[in-house]
Amino acid sequence: MGTPESVVATGKKAAGAPPSTARRLVTSLVWAVSVPLMFTAAAWLAQYPSVGIYAGVVLALGTFAVAATVAGGIWHRAGAAALVSCAGFALTLFAGPGLYELYMKTFGEKVPAVVIKVEDRDEQQHCTVKETGGKRAVHEISQQQNCFDHIKRLQRVVLREDPMGVLEPRLPDGPDQSGQTALTLGISGGLFVVTGASMFYAGQRRR
Repeated sequence: MGTPESVVATGKKAAGAPPSTARRLVTSLVWAVSVPLMFTAAAWLAQYPSVGIYAGVVLALGTFAVAATVAGGIWHRAGAAALVSCAGFALTLFAGPGLYELYMKTFGEKVPAVVIKVEDRDEQQHCTVKETGGKRAVHEISQQQNCFDHIKRLQRVVLREDPMGVLEPRLPDGPDQSGQTALTLGISGGLFVVTGASMFYAGQRRR
């Protein structure tokens, strides 16, 4: 039986042949790590006001589109692509607040303040807080920075302020919020693993 014309006589791999086992493993690992990392980076960027929010959304949507195209379109693993998309989207929702809370609780500077106004706007609670020392600055704080029902007007609180001066200040946790940060980070870690594992599976089982 003759040798097909598409195969070079020297024994080189035919064009379009599947990648070697080692190369398949390496590329799968690269995608498995980079995709959840990009979703996490997008979630962190979204915690920054103004431009950061838009940059985070663009990065998340871009990662979503590329991961779905590679896993579902190029590797032909539609189920894995759907799982990557869903887990990655959920990862951006949990990782951002979790990392923000961890950062502020760990590195945030403590500033005494008093709540001078609590009001509902746009179906969300907003708190106006004035520092009682230092710069005596006034901050408008939303639910994203922990303005919930445990915060009352004229209540004295201890704000956590970003030492870099970029992130919004955060109000303290309420009595029923104990362990919430650890739970959020735990869920984020699980979603990170699921996203990466799904991408790795798609790469290893590509067709």
